[in-house]
Amino acid sequence: MNYTNIDFDQLFGSSDQTNTIMMLIWIVPIIIFVFYGQRIQLQITSGELKKGIKKLEEYKVESRNELIAYVKKNMNPKDDPTKKIDRFLDYFTIMPVNLDPNGIVAKVRHIVRGREDYSREHVKSLSPETSNLELSKIQTLLEIATSLQMIYKVVNHLFLTAKKQNNYPLILPLQMMMPFIMEEAEAMHKAIPAFKMGQPIGDGIGPMVIGKMMLESKKELIAFQTVLSKTEYDGRKLFLLKAEGPGASVGRPGDAVQSIVSKNKIDVIIMVDASLKMEGEESATISQGFGAAIGGIGIERFQIEDIATKNEIPIFAIVIKQSIKEAITLMTKEIADKAGEIRSQIYEMIQDNTKSGQSILLIGVGNTMGVSQ
Repeated sequence: MNYTNIDFDQLFGSSDQTNTIMMLIWIVPIIIFVFYGQRIQLQITSGELKKGIKKLEEYKVESRNELIAYVKKNMNPKDDPTKKIDRFLDYFTIMPVNLDPNGIVAKVRHIVRGREDYSREHVKSLSPETSNLELSKIQTLLEIATSLQMIYKVVNHLFLTAKKQNNYPLILPLQMMMPFIMEEAEAMHKAIPAFKMGQPIGDGIGPMVIGKMMLESKKELIAFQTVLSKTEYDGRKLFLLKAEGPGASVGRPGDAVQSIVSKNKIDVIIMVDASLKMEGEESATISQGFGAAIGGIGIERFQIEDIATKNEIPIFAIVIKQSIKEAITLMTKEIADKAGEIRSQIYEMIQDNTKSGQSILLIGVGNTMGVSQ
């Protein structure tokens, strides 16, 4: 092409016709954006969100199908369990009224534990001969499938509501939260194989550490799915507490602590748990701190804090940093290899904060899937 033949004066000249064309080029898009800008933005954003919602739907369907297949294979139910499982997946929990906060924790504990007991008994009704280990696996798989179904329903509801009303600002919060939602949903979906095979997950590092310290001592069941062992270290009496393994259980450490403190003089509580790392932090790093290191909705944490406060027992914490994916999927080698270092820090913390003759309660907090007693 011969650029020397282009008439630039004609293209960018000051004729009336050229000025009109240039005005249209600038003004028309502005007018379109003013009147249809939100709708255009909504269509662009909708395309991105549809991909995420489709992936959530796949996770929901796959988790349901894997749960049904696992139940049929491992429980050998007399009747087809599909309808009953689908009914389980739609169960919901209504939290108690909190207008008067006095006593709200006891109400929440009652509701949550009632739901756990109900789910356990109804899952077991599919095949009464099922072992406790298989029962815990199926309960966990049911929780994962239920959570993925609820996430899909909520996200899809918000998306369709925004589309129905052509409301772009309504869809903005969903767009901002979608990466975090997808990260959690993907982690739950990838956790299914580990729970089906009974393998340890990242959240089990606390019980793993305390479990190794229990190997040479006798164990007793002190609360529901929670075991206690007693040993000594450097003139101190150690009470070792963790959920009963190797099933998928977190036990009831609050009830166990209540029972131990009511019968023994405890001078210090040390809790070992997994902790979600911040972006930029390295996985499997160990941190020390103060306070009750335990997750969940707060029932067990409140109970332990209440007991410690009434008895003036200081609480120390050791946490192992990991991502949400690492916490609920197969335990990585980097996290497992930290068990020895964590144990060393526990002994160091005992020496620094207690004296000979005192008693220390060590609690391994987390899911004991794949972690033996």
